[in-house]
Amino acid sequence: MTESSDNSLAPRQRSALSVTLSVWHAIFLREALDRLFDMRAAWLWLIAEPVVHIGFIALIWRSLRIQTIGGADLAVWTMIGMLGFFLYRRTALQVSYAVESNLPLFAYRQVKPFDTALMRALLEAFLMAVISAVLLLGAALLGHDTLAVDDPLLVLLSAVALWLFALGYGLVASVLMALVPESEHILKLLMMPLYLLSGVILPMSAVPEPYRGWLMYNPVANGLELIRLGYMENYHAVAETSLDYLLMWALSSLFLGLVLYRRFERKLVMQ
Repeated sequence: MTESSDNSLAPRQRSALSVTLSVWHAIFLREALDRLFDMRAAWLWLIAEPVVHIGFIALIWRSLRIQTIGGADLAVWTMIGMLGFFLYRRTALQVSYAVESNLPLFAYRQVKPFDTALMRALLEAFLMAVISAVLLLGAALLGHDTLAVDDPLLVLLSAVALWLFALGYGLVASVLMALVPESEHILKLLMMPLYLLSGVILPMSAVPEPYRGWLMYNPVANGLELIRLGYMENYHAVAETSLDYLLMWALSSLFLGLVLYRRFERKLVMQ
C-alpha cells in the first residue's frame, strides 16, 4: 500500500515533444504581449504603419493620373505589394533580434535560441495575416476588388516562401551580429534599399533591361511579383519572376541559419 502510494505521487516524465510545445506556447504568449502592449497603442501602430505607406504611395500614383499598373488596379497593386514587403521586413527584423531580446530565458535549459526565433516569426506571420485581412476587407468596403483571389494557392505558396526567407535571413543575421557586432550596421544598410529595389513602389515592368534582370536576382522582388500575380488575374508579372528561385533562396537561407544556430548556440546565449 505504501509502495503504491509513493508511485502515484512520483512526478510524471514528460516527453521531449510535450516540453517543446509548452516552451513554444509560453514564448509565443510572452512575445505577443510584448509586441502588442509594449508601449501605448502599440497594436494600433502595427496597422497604422502599412496604412500610411499604402496611402502615401497610392496618392503619388493618383497625382500622376495613373489608375492601373501592369493591368491591375493601382490601389490593390500597392496594397498587396506593401503587405508582402511588410511580412518579409517585420519577420526578418524580429527574428534578427529574437535572441538578444530574450537572453534571460536561456537560464532555463529547456529554452533554446531557435525557440525564440521561431516563435517571433510565427507571431509576425499571424499578425500580418490579421492585418492583411483587416486592410483588404476595408479596401473592399471602399469599392476595391480585394476579396476575389485568382490563384489562392500561388498567393499562399509565395507568402510562405517569402516568410521562410525572412526567417532564414533573421537566423543568419542574428548569428553574424553575435559574432561581429559591427555587422549590425551593414545589415541595416542592406535592408533600407529593399523598399525601393523590390518593386514595392515602382513596378518591375517599368525598369528597363538589363537593370530589371539584375533587380530580379532579389528574392523579395520575386516574392512580391508572385503574390500580385496570384492575387490579380489581370496582372502582368515580369518574365523573370520565378517561384522556384524564391523557394531556393528560402530553403537555402533557412538551412544555413539552422546550421549557424546549431554551431554557435553557446555564443548566442552568452552574448
